[in-house]
Amino acid sequence: MNSDWVKHAINEINADYQRSADTHLIRLALPAFPGIRLYLKDESTHPTGSLKHRLARSLFLYGLCNGWIKEGTTIIEASSGSTAVSEAYFARLLGLPFIAVMPYCTAKRKVEQIEFYGGRCHFVESACEIYAASEMLARELNGHYMDQFTYAERATDWRGNNNIADSIFRQMKNEPHPVPDYIVMSAGTGGTSATIGRYIRCQGYNTELMVADPENSVFLDFWRTRESGLRSAVGSKIEGIGRPRVEPSFIPDVVDEMLRVPDAASVATAQWLETQLGRRVGASTGTNMWGALQLAARMRDEGRSGSIVTLLCDSGERYLDTYYNPQWVEANIGDVRPWREEINTLVK
Repeated sequence: MNSDWVKHAINEINADYQRSADTHLIRLALPAFPGIRLYLKDESTHPTGSLKHRLARSLFLYGLCNGWIKEGTTIIEASSGSTAVSEAYFARLLGLPFIAVMPYCTAKRKVEQIEFYGGRCHFVESACEIYAASEMLARELNGHYMDQFTYAERATDWRGNNNIADSIFRQMKNEPHPVPDYIVMSAGTGGTSATIGRYIRCQGYNTELMVADPENSVFLDFWRTRESGLRSAVGSKIEGIGRPRVEPSFIPDVVDEMLRVPDAASVATAQWLETQLGRRVGASTGTNMWGALQLAARMRDEGRSGSIVTLLCDSGERYLDTYYNPQWVEANIGDVRPWREEINTLVK
């Protein structure tokens, strides 16, 4: 192994981290929930525009320090888009070739961003095929398959070191209810929910972790049954979250509660959030916020005060052709109007 190149690569990643500021914590003004504060951790402000920037950085450091990534190594990743965008960014930083394996239905904007960073895309028909195709490419090219779905939970230092959980609690310290009653997160790899759940327990906080799961995802059923062989015949329509199989990085025992969120509810909530923030968010953020609103309503009904934190995963500008295209939504998601009405009832 070229130790000088590896040292240089690690230094480049650490220098990039030092050039980046922490992401914002946005407090929503929702008078319908007196005494209950809702917050969005805005991960869209990372250099590559999503929560997955943190994961990509950790995966590259993990691969470098394990000796898996060397000078000239082709990096391959199975992804629905956002992780691949972030990994393409770091691959370009290190001068490495990058290939993203993804379904044909991946948002066009994500494909353009991967190519902007010098990566290329290898398309498959469905989300179920990305794993085998990635392994095949890695063998053929003598490359390294990053495998975010296996390594996400172990590549991140969940004890602290400015991970997302540590950042949330530091930013909350001057708020009226500094220790959140709940943190709400959806799962793609399961790495972020594992980091947050472990951190909460390590620090001794009385915060509960809810994972909101979209349709056609097996995570909720696995959480209930612990049947690791569960499979879904189709993939999630909410890009970036929900999986057709149980991923190794999803750790069910750190999750306190799970909620199934209909796809139409996710899209309707994302569209509603635009009226609150003045900008668009991705549908996975809608999934998260739907879960947060249900918890806020529960706390209100129980006469409780406190705080709820959830994640703004990425910008809606990536999804202008899909979740913000009425024709696409009608054809692929269905009628979201009943869910808009339910949101309006919740928050009025």
